[in-house]
Amino acid sequence: MKIKLTSIYVDDQDKALRFYTEVLGFVKKTDFSQGPFRWLTVASPEDPEGTELQLALNNNPPAKAYQQAIFQDERMKARGAEFTMPPKDVTASKIAMLNDTCGNLIQITQLMRW
Repeated sequence: MKIKLTSIYVDDQDKALRFYTEVLGFVKKTDFSQGPFRWLTVASPEDPEGTELQLALNNNPPAKAYQQAIFQDERMKARGAEFTMPPKDVTASKIAMLNDTCGNLIQITQLMRW
């Protein structure tokens, strides 16, 4: 069995294409549009017929909220935040707990919009 295609959700397909080609060195494989839909993939220059990475526009509100929460978590970790509970889905929201280094556990809550 072989994986031929996998997807990553992006907020801007043109910006993502520049990053994946100019920064990471991938090559554009497929790029076509039909109405508002755009199918955009990149591949490794060492194996252009190998696995393709679809740069899919993230226009799904729950997926976008999850993506933003993960980004916020990673950004806070990079700045030294210590999470005692990583982001976790609970009824109609996502919560996380972090140590403020001053004796407090701070709970962050993100309400999901359906």
